[in-house]
Amino acid sequence: MNWITNYVRPRLNSMLGRRDMPENLWIKCPETGEMVFHRELEENQWVIPSSGHHMKISARDRLRHFLDDGQFEIIANPAVAVDPLKFRDQKKYTDRLRDNKQKTGLEDSIVNALGSLEGLPIVACLHDFSFMGGSLGIAAGEAIVKAFETAVEQKRPLVLFAASGGARMQEGILSLMQLPRTTVAVEMLKEAGLPYIVVLTNPTTGGVSASYAMLGDIHIAEPGAVIGFAGARVIEQTIREKLPEGFQRSEYLLDHGMVDMVVNRHDLRPTIARLLRILTKQPLVEEAIAEMPDEPAEAERAEETVEIVETKAGELAPAETTQKPSPSF
Repeated sequence: MNWITNYVRPRLNSMLGRRDMPENLWIKCPETGEMVFHRELEENQWVIPSSGHHMKISARDRLRHFLDDGQFEIIANPAVAVDPLKFRDQKKYTDRLRDNKQKTGLEDSIVNALGSLEGLPIVACLHDFSFMGGSLGIAAGEAIVKAFETAVEQKRPLVLFAASGGARMQEGILSLMQLPRTTVAVEMLKEAGLPYIVVLTNPTTGGVSASYAMLGDIHIAEPGAVIGFAGARVIEQTIREKLPEGFQRSEYLLDHGMVDMVVNRHDLRPTIARLLRILTKQPLVEEAIAEMPDEPAEAERAEETVEIVETKAGELAPAETTQKPSPSF
């Protein structure tokens, strides 16, 4: 059969003008099994049109859809020591870092950017799950602290998009030390009286959920996102009980008061802009509601937003005109 494979088929393909098709033109919905055209999915912000399933989205794609006119300025991540523990499992940690940098085009799992949201200048801090599962290491911790310091320096609100499996095991205790460091950075932003909004995406787990991802002024979750500390199987094996349906999903956490709202990816931009206008008192709550379309769904969302923000707006004092010395990191 080699003569067919090696000679006849190539000749037929060349005569008929057939071309090899890329393997990623169609993407399968994890929930329904429906095949969706790649370009259509990309234009829809990686949300399956029929089922509404929210797939993972890269940091730069999210920035293009989230910020005004898709324009943003990347904040360079600080330089850090690489592989301080000389870790090796099946391959060297330095080799894993090199492979992930080549695959994603990123320096690490955190991308920081300056931009505006409906005219309001903000700092955006994003996990990119494609880089080692969005794990938190020394470089990621330094980048997160840098985002908070930039927000304080430029007196801008900070919006963080969390998507992580937790601490990076290849860096051991040095990775875990990023939890208190980022927590101090959150407190620095709050002392400056600046809003801090967290968007919890799928998944947000481990040490990330145990630190800065759960310390926001307002917590928004994307539909169906897994949010928690330990995995569901670990919890079931520990307590020896069957967990409730939908445990650790966004909707379950909303019902139990762990997040403030669950918002579709397409609605994040107007929702967060409205929250920031209220928290920064520009404009007033009444003016923000007056700008809303007269649609039942939008009106219901506006009422929900006002109810949540009014309980939290008092916790944020106006930003001080003189800066306090930044703590040493």
